[in-house]
Amino acid sequence: MIDFYKRARVVCLSIPYGRAATYGQIALLCGVPKNARQVGYALNKGRLGGGIPAHRVVNSRGILSGAAAFETEDMQKTLLEKEGIPVTREKDGWSVNLRNYGWKNTMEDALRLRKIFEKQGI
Repeated sequence: MIDFYKRARVVCLSIPYGRAATYGQIALLCGVPKNARQVGYALNKGRLGGGIPAHRVVNSRGILSGAAAFETEDMQKTLLEKEGIPVTREKDGWSVNLRNYGWKNTMEDALRLRKIFEKQGI
């Protein structure tokens, strides 16, 4: 049986500096592709523990949708910009260009994560 939250923690900690990942991408890398909402829930409720770069996680269109999980409304935007990721205002909210700044994880990344899950029994 998998421990989704432990897997999500490992995946989130793997998001490279200066890149953004989507909730769905994290769920897919956890081996549960339909659990994007559970990723958002876990980040919002602190289920992944401390030290998670939650600011690097955006929705499938690149919209910063996790403001409620941060101390201030603009903290996610500020943290992304500090990493060199431009954030622009769109009609639906603040957004990052996933084409340019999205984490383009590879099959090697997925296999490395799978080995970590197996080693940790999660």
